[in-house]
Amino acid sequence: MVDRNLLREFQVDDAELDAALGGELGDWISNEDERMDHVYHKTSSPFDSNQLVNGRVLSIEGDEVLVDIGYKSEGMVHLSEWGDDEEKPEVGETIEVLLEEIEDDFGLVLLSKRKADRQRDWNWVVSHYGEEDTIKGLVVRKIKGGLLVNIGEQLSSSGARGVNVFLPASQVDVRRPPDIGEFVGNEIECEILKIDDARKNIVVSRRRKIERERADLKRQLMAEIEEGQVRKGIVKNIADFGAFVDLGGIDGLLHITDMSWGRINHPTEMVQIDDEIEVMILGIDREKEKIALGLKQKFPSPWENVEVKYPVGSRVKGEVVNVMTYGAFVKLEDGIEGLVHISEMSWTRRLNHPSEMVQIGDEVEVVVLGINTEKQEISLGMKQTQPNPWDNVTEKYPVGKTVKGTVRNLTNYGAFIELEEGVDGLLHVSDMSWTRKISHASEMLKKGDEVECQVVSVDEERKRIALGLKQLDQDPWETRIPEQFKPGTIVKGKVTKITNFGVFVELEEQLEGLLHVSELTEGDETKDPEDMVNVGDEIEVKVLRIDTDERKIGLSMKLDADIEELQAESSATDSTGRELKGGMGDSSGPLFKMNAPEEE
Repeated sequence: MVDRNLLREFQVDDAELDAALGGELGDWISNEDERMDHVYHKTSSPFDSNQLVNGRVLSIEGDEVLVDIGYKSEGMVHLSEWGDDEEKPEVGETIEVLLEEIEDDFGLVLLSKRKADRQRDWNWVVSHYGEEDTIKGLVVRKIKGGLLVNIGEQLSSSGARGVNVFLPASQVDVRRPPDIGEFVGNEIECEILKIDDARKNIVVSRRRKIERERADLKRQLMAEIEEGQVRKGIVKNIADFGAFVDLGGIDGLLHITDMSWGRINHPTEMVQIDDEIEVMILGIDREKEKIALGLKQKFPSPWENVEVKYPVGSRVKGEVVNVMTYGAFVKLEDGIEGLVHISEMSWTRRLNHPSEMVQIGDEVEVVVLGINTEKQEISLGMKQTQPNPWDNVTEKYPVGKTVKGTVRNLTNYGAFIELEEGVDGLLHVSDMSWTRKISHASEMLKKGDEVECQVVSVDEERKRIALGLKQLDQDPWETRIPEQFKPGTIVKGKVTKITNFGVFVELEEQLEGLLHVSELTEGDETKDPEDMVNVGDEIEVKVLRIDTDERKIGLSMKLDADIEELQAESSATDSTGRELKGGMGDSSGPLFKMNAPEEE
């Protein structure tokens, strides 16, 4: 007889046994031994590698679990393949294992409980999900190139432990985060990009899912949004020029100039990433899908009625918030700043930079000078809070008054004399000496010298005072010179300069006369002056004429010439009919104006 209990140990059920023993098969199997051999062969042959099979735990010896899968040999499973959170197997318990190899070199059947779990989980995933499906998972850890996501929660109902899938770093978010490791430990939703059954590999994308959702939200948002609306959004990114706010499907730009009516240096002073804020829709470009946002527009502009709050001429206090080369910006209140130009900082000090007067954070008192509401500009002044030293300057420095001052600066046309802090006068070169011809103020003065001058003129409106040095003494051309150098007087002098029209002769300190070429030799012959005299020569000359109005002295080396005849000749006209008047009005004449430029 056939032992049915033995056959059941090989997982042959009664129906299969009856079919094997009855019908056509029973007709040609005549004896019981042959039938037993046939059944044994039939039940022990259909095993392949990498196949999931059920087995019964026969025994547990140390770390090894002996499992009978119905094959002619038992297999071994290491006890470590049961996790710490799993119950250990018991003798007689049926478990599912993966048949890795039917017989190894030692004739043993190689089994794996862990690989069986993975295969079962994989089979469940591929049978329930396909590419482009959405699946949830827990980010397990950060790996090279992305994140490892376990989708075990999806499998919990099946009793499986989960499958790890790969989320590339580029697919984590729409904008790649600075550190994708911040997602570890979070549950996320992803879209399946690819399933590789041969390699048991799944690639997912969180970005694809977000983009699909945002596309739907964008269409809905663009249909609803209008300028002037106030909507909520999440700050997603911050740049130097502003912040990008997610309105739900599309980002709008909140420019730094639209964040506050007051001055801010960086958007982070107003918002932070992930902040939920309310913004106003300022503009919409539906074609380019760009939205301009504003934060300050939710509140009234501080520039409304600014002329009433800060009328021109009023004194106010403010804080210096910025210093530039041309001036300083002073905050009167949040959103309202005025400019104090460098020229409006001090009546007296000459500033090279506004930082010589103020620093950022200083509280200053200013006067409102002007308001431009269209450009939202206010002109302020600091010096207007102090007395102007030029007020009543005519009374302090009347014409003819003798004053003292310090030489502050020298130029080719004169010297600036500081009479008091903030009040300078100009001492022109023509007012430095009655007799000396001066080309540059440095010939008479040095910077820092203390000098005494006389006030020549005052222009209070243009803030100008003209000073004179020579006016402290009497004009020698009105007193001494006409008497000392009468026509016909023979005098000695030193040659100081030779030109093509004559020779300049110094008669005394700071007094020169002109010896015209026509007066160098006797007769009508004219010679080159350089052939006649040299610079530094001391020569004897005769005074031909003196003109006190023009301050000129004409000289001659024709010592025996008749003075009256020379005077008569000097009043004659030249061949062109031009009156020479002794040559004093032209470089060809024998006279020279002492305080005029050389060209004259």
